[in-house]
Amino acid sequence: MSASETITIDTADGTAEAYVARPDTAGPAPGVLFYVDAIGLRPRIEEMADRIASWGYTVLAPHVFYRSGTAAELAPKGDLHEAGARERFFSGIGPLMQSLTPDRAARDLDAYAATLRGLTAPPGGRWAAIGYCMGGVLALRAAAQLPDEVAAVGMFHTGGVVTDADDSPHLSIPHVRAEVLARYADNDGSMPPEAIAAADRELERAGVRSSTAVYEGAPHGYSMSDTSMYDETAAELHFEELHELLERALGDGAATP
Repeated sequence: MSASETITIDTADGTAEAYVARPDTAGPAPGVLFYVDAIGLRPRIEEMADRIASWGYTVLAPHVFYRSGTAAELAPKGDLHEAGARERFFSGIGPLMQSLTPDRAARDLDAYAATLRGLTAPPGGRWAAIGYCMGGVLALRAAAQLPDEVAAVGMFHTGGVVTDADDSPHLSIPHVRAEVLARYADNDGSMPPEAIAAADRELERAGVRSSTAVYEGAPHGYSMSDTSMYDETAAELHFEELHELLERALGDGAATP
């Protein structure tokens, strides 16, 4: 079980909503910063945060697109299980994703981290950054920005880790001190085998403790039960491996996944 609430976070650029899930257990609760996928903060994210919190962690899931509207305003209006609905939704959110530049994400992290520090007990402990889809890139960049605080990174069905840009996310890896768990989707055009190999080479060169795998047959978005891409087997495996990562990095949680 977990206790939850919606809060607001004052950032350098405005006010962001955020979902907070806490365990229903007494004692210290290490922090987890949960970066959402491109669909945004919504009930499925809250459900996932609640599950992670039930293991014994304080989970903060911010609405990263707050500059463009509230979570409710930006949420899908239809059922993303329906044929073509998810694809239609994604065809229109390119500008929204592009608006969250690395510089903006870095400014936001300052506010998110400060909030998480105040929520965890005891304050100031190390915490984990996890992310789904584009959120995995944000989690990796967070670990590079705050290497003394972020103890673990979880990236799930993440794409775009390796690009041709001068600020490609994988170029931040030399600054990372956290353990990195990467679980990619199968046949994902946003993260082809050569990109996975390039990211792995950078992790190895940097001496980062890491584990990389592709969930065979699992599509991009496999963890999101509110879309047509949901793969229950892959989703449950991701929860199992995430739970193990958090135990290693932050200490034993309150329950089994």
